[in-house]
Amino acid sequence: MADNSYTVFNAMVDIVASPGKALDNVKHHTSWLWAPLLITIALACGLMAFYYSWVDFDWLVEETIRQVPAEDRAESADAIRNFMTRNTSMMTTVIAIVVMIFIIYLLQAVYFHLANKVTSGAKIGFGQWFSFSAWTSFVGVFGSIAGFIAIFMASTNQMPAESLQVFSLNSILIHAEAGDPWFRWASSLSLLNFWMLFLASIGYARWTGSAMVKSAMIACLPWVLIFGIWAATI
Repeated sequence: MADNSYTVFNAMVDIVASPGKALDNVKHHTSWLWAPLLITIALACGLMAFYYSWVDFDWLVEETIRQVPAEDRAESADAIRNFMTRNTSMMTTVIAIVVMIFIIYLLQAVYFHLANKVTSGAKIGFGQWFSFSAWTSFVGVFGSIAGFIAIFMASTNQMPAESLQVFSLNSILIHAEAGDPWFRWASSLSLLNFWMLFLASIGYARWTGSAMVKSAMIACLPWVLIFGIWAATI
């Protein structure tokens, strides 16, 4: 049952401090999804806009060329130098962030909506599942905050964008170099993703009445398949 004195600000605090309470309340306030959604987008876009205004861009261009396979490098170098400007890189990255966040949340909402119909039949609308995706992903803002801290603490502005992913498995554990088969895999998976999956497991259990183990399996299945298949192909 929703608490009428509960606010969207309470939910943003509790999604970290008391996630069960937050998820119980946001279930009944679908319109609140704009708070975590817009804050997530603003911080992610702000980080990359700041990064491109700060980084040694000439170095970044040459570093990008260096990562092209040796056999294609000479042919690609001029095209990269002509296309890759500070403003172009900033704008394309910001647009990509906005589009990808909406696509990811949409896919998650579709998945949980269908999973609910198949496994529990609880009366939960698609809009609620989109809100669910926005709230369970909200802890991703800590990744953006950590990225800002990484820039402020850097000793040089010759820093690749991957270094902003402070919580990625590559930064913390694997330390693969660009071009290494595991680099993209490890850079795409973050400790924050495990936190998000934990929140999604709690939320699915509380929203549908499913057992926690069942909910965790449903929440984690797409990630296990995607990263498992990806790892198997490396």
